[in-house]
Amino acid sequence: MAIGTTLALALLMQAPVQVSQQADASTVKPVDVAFEELSEGNNSAAIKRIEQNEELENDDPARLINLGIAHARQGKDFQAREMFTAAARLEDRIRLETAEGDWVDSRVLARRALAMLDRGEFRTNGRVASR
Repeated sequence: MAIGTTLALALLMQAPVQVSQQADASTVKPVDVAFEELSEGNNSAAIKRIEQNEELENDDPARLINLGIAHARQGKDFQAREMFTAAARLEDRIRLETAEGDWVDSRVLARRALAMLDRGEFRTNGRVASR
């Protein structure tokens, strides 16, 4: 797998933390969006874990993005596109911590994921390096 693709995938996988756009350090809220499963390349387990997490709203951006990544890696581009598009169109925006430790607007990450999907970058068989 190309280094650029590895880095891009690592940037898209959401670590289990999110914060609202107007938040300060006291409002950081840990969330379970199957970060470990995704970083290990276990996409089926990631989908199951995310879908069974009743604490996540269906329109949670981290949920949508990580589900989209798992579906895209399985070659389910239609489902992945639906997830990424939904995250990109959400009115509420939040900052998500990436696997690299950067805080990025959820809509920006969703648009990056859509671009990667269009380029076929999720169809590689390599593992993703993460923290």
